Amino acid sequence: MLAETVSVTGWGRTAPTAARLIRPRTYEEAAAAVRSCGARGGIARGLGRAYGDAAQNAGGAVLDMTGLDRIHAIDAAGGTVLCDAGVSLHRLMEVLLPLGWFVPVTPGTRQVTVGGAIGADIHGKNHHVAGSFSRHVLSFELLTADGTVRTVVPGTPLFDATTGGMGLTGIVLTATLRLQPVQTALMRVDTERADDLDDLMARLTRTDHRCRYSVAWIDLLARGAVTGRAVLTRGDHAPLDALPEGGRARRAPLAFRTSRLPAAPAFLPDGLLSRTTVGLFNELWYRRAPRTRTTRLQHLTAFFHPLDGVPHWNRVYGRGGFVQYQFVVGEGREETLRRIVRRLSDRRCPSFLAVLKRFGPADPGWLSFPAPGWTLAVDIPASLPGLGPFLDELDEEVAAAGGRVYLAKDARLRPDLLAAMYPRLDDFRALRAELDPRGVFMSDLARRLDL
Repeated sequence: MLAETVSVTGWGRTAPTAARLIRPRTYEEAAAAVRSCGARGGIARGLGRAYGDAAQNAGGAVLDMTGLDRIHAIDAAGGTVLCDAGVSLHRLMEVLLPLGWFVPVTPGTRQVTVGGAIGADIHGKNHHVAGSFSRHVLSFELLTADGTVRTVVPGTPLFDATTGGMGLTGIVLTATLRLQPVQTALMRVDTERADDLDDLMARLTRTDHRCRYSVAWIDLLARGAVTGRAVLTRGDHAPLDALPEGGRARRAPLAFRTSRLPAAPAFLPDGLLSRTTVGLFNELWYRRAPRTRTTRLQHLTAFFHPLDGVPHWNRVYGRGGFVQYQFVVGEGREETLRRIVRRLSDRRCPSFLAVLKRFGPADPGWLSFPAPGWTLAVDIPASLPGLGPFLDELDEEVAAAGGRVYLAKDARLRPDLLAAMYPRLDDFRALRAELDPRGVFMSDLARRLDL
């Protein structure tokens, strides 16, 4: 295996650190890489879509697992797939969609590996009905610090520590997943505008159970009576009889299609996303959305992953990068959500990507992020003056309300708030100490938060 020292960042492009990058191509090479990590340990890395420092390891090793990318077996009758952890959700969709199956949970990008999906216990627009990714994992093989490969199944402590454990219990080598049956590659989509945050929450509470997928874009630059105005989008997989007769979609109903725009330039000025430019974008985006539109047909890649059509879209925030701040607060804590939205709006944070969803029941992972209630994700330029102290204040509000921030997005949380946010933290630390007493698996996130 070749190893080179490189500068590594998360998708937010903040806080780069140098590490030895190792690219194993076999399970044996992965085991050898773990044995050779050295005193600073190692961490698995997929396609680099964790926003913060979860897949960085200053002075240590980072194992690029994307070379382990085989799909081993598909049960087209029963709806399961066995694949390597380095397989991307994009690749699974390419292969499985023509067979009438879809991944059970997808985040806002399909450029995520299966191993990363397990380590972050990703969620999507359907958490209120389907839960997070781990609920659809039937088993996985985990390479642990002692070189043992263990088969891990739901309902065990190692499963619950690994799903959401940010790669700190070992390296996932393969996984068996339960799939979602579909008849077509299209979605039936409803869109409507909400006048303010209370109107949006009322609409979601009243009707969320009717749709498999729902998400709302919020204009965080709107203030006053229209604070939290939003565009709410709901959807479900279109059945075959919903497709127009004789059209292209009816002739190839399960075709996997993607669109691709030119990549964002490598260097963009840091001030490109100012309050003025983002305010103009937000105004146009809100106004162009229909007040109410039902049953529009849309290809699933456009519905789930619109930003995947713009390669390297994270560059638009300039050289300083950006922070994606995502938190969840429970049912009955709506006032905390209202207060945070007002604070973001009053501060005039230039964010064109702010997304609100409702979560369903909590998932079993000890460090899994979803919990019943409301989750807001916000992109904010890292260069915004005073951003660190401002987000620290929001963290304190979230923790006081019994909520938490998402570790897969985090790059700056104070460690003293972690235990309040994740009640099973001590269990996670104890199991990790037993499983990996020498700290073979290590990351910048783990050091920063003492995981």
